[in-house]
Amino acid sequence: MITSDLILSKARSSGMCIGIGAGADERKVIESREEAIAQGFGDVIVYHDPLLLAQDLLSGEIDAAVRGDLGSNQAMSAVRSVFGVHKVLRAAFLEPVGGRMFLFSPVGIDEGWTVEEKIELAELSVRTLLPITSRPVVGIMSGGRSSDRGRMAEVDRTIDTAAEVVRRLTSEGIDARDVQILIEDASKECDVLVAPDGISGNLVFRTLHFLGNGKALGAPVLNIDRPYIDTSRAKASYADSIALAAVLAARKMA
Repeated sequence: MITSDLILSKARSSGMCIGIGAGADERKVIESREEAIAQGFGDVIVYHDPLLLAQDLLSGEIDAAVRGDLGSNQAMSAVRSVFGVHKVLRAAFLEPVGGRMFLFSPVGIDEGWTVEEKIELAELSVRTLLPITSRPVVGIMSGGRSSDRGRMAEVDRTIDTAAEVVRRLTSEGIDARDVQILIEDASKECDVLVAPDGISGNLVFRTLHFLGNGKALGAPVLNIDRPYIDTSRAKASYADSIALAAVLAARKMA
């Protein structure tokens, strides 16, 4: 089972070099850097230029990157430009209060709207988790219970989409399950959860993290081959995101 404590313990003495972006709230970034170094999560370099952060990540000057409090548009634009991807796909490490940690997507409002994107998010999430936990369980959500079919065309579409995604993932040998709208049950058994679309996913993330005080370590960009952790500027500290970056970077070098 994945926990925030497991991530932090794996990050200690990793020896990784992590870059973190600093924007308007540089003091919080500096304090996070000092906390991460004190905890043994590696060497941490502060960047003020989102493009340089992405370029140094690609070139290997740093082992992993954390967005910090850089503006989302500028940071993700730099990632798309430097790594040559049309859209970034992200999944967030979430740990609800009193619950188990899972990798949750989509968290960007424009992500996860098609069958193909949901499959890609699930496949990449499984690949991200494999060094941390063996044979991750994937839950695909829809907009209602199966018994709700016929109440509304849009709900029916999400039910059909979830069934198709599960069918195709299962054919690839992935342990995928149709968890319907029952996130309260799915979160107890799944290591990966895929929401019906980017808007509902973003709302779930914000509700669990900002209203429910759940832990959010950060959201790795899944569709690039170097660890880049997207973060919310509302986080009190980025030290745990630096730890996550270090763990994923060490995995790449294993």
